Amino acid sequence: MTVDTSARTPTWTWVEGEWLAGNPPLIGPVSHAMWLGSTVFDGARWFDGVAPDLDLHCQRINRSARNLGMAPTMQPEEIERLAWEGIARFDGKTAIYIKPMYWAEHGAPGSVVAADPDSTRFALCLFEAPMHTAKPHSLTVSPFRRPSPECAMTEAKTGSLYPNSGRMILEARGRGFDNALVRDLNGNVVETASSNVFMVKDGVVLTPAANRTFLAGITRARVIGLLKDAGFDVREATLSVEDFLEADEVFTTGNFSKVAPVSQLDGRTYQEGPVARKALELYMNFARSPRDTL
Repeated sequence: MTVDTSARTPTWTWVEGEWLAGNPPLIGPVSHAMWLGSTVFDGARWFDGVAPDLDLHCQRINRSARNLGMAPTMQPEEIERLAWEGIARFDGKTAIYIKPMYWAEHGAPGSVVAADPDSTRFALCLFEAPMHTAKPHSLTVSPFRRPSPECAMTEAKTGSLYPNSGRMILEARGRGFDNALVRDLNGNVVETASSNVFMVKDGVVLTPAANRTFLAGITRARVIGLLKDAGFDVREATLSVEDFLEADEVFTTGNFSKVAPVSQLDGRTYQEGPVARKALELYMNFARSPRDTL
């Protein structure tokens, strides 16, 4: 049997002291991560010589690992240093996704279902991924919901949460939309299937309150702070689908595309608004300020 070690874009992965090209086989069929889902990851971005908030992403991956019952084996500062080392292996022409990961190799003694923290492994994967910043996209309300902390590991950025996001996106695209607006079990809007979401009404910027059912992202927090510093009235609130349908503008934030306007929510259309444009301008000014540069 041959193992496909290719990758869709140029990719480098650091594991156990060495850099490996492509898609190295790291997880076997008896690995706890393979059959019981003990994986966590994070995602930072490098573009135009900068990696904004890389330090915060390197800190969050360790929190995710602990929340899933694993024992982080790397210090955040060490992960950050390795990330810059990996970035230098690329030609610098295309944006890079920076993905630190932990997983468990074995189940805990006496319980195969729980992860054995002593078997925690680490890898840092970097791959080319073009930015889609400011690209308008359409949303539809998903019939699927985000789980509560009582139902799933919502306080970790774990791979086990993402099949739910995947089915949301596939269902939305099957109806002609780019992504899905997602609610929690109480019917309140929390995010999209793959990003945090904001709306603007009468000059007030609103975003769903962090209620532990969704990942309140690092880019989300950065945009909130930048808009507040720029004089905007920004509030976290409990928001309904009707609130978004009545909004003056809607936009999303996330690590993959940073800030992007929403052009449509079901039958409601929006123009790209001034707040989304300002949020992107403020974010890029922050990102390109003299920090986290190579």
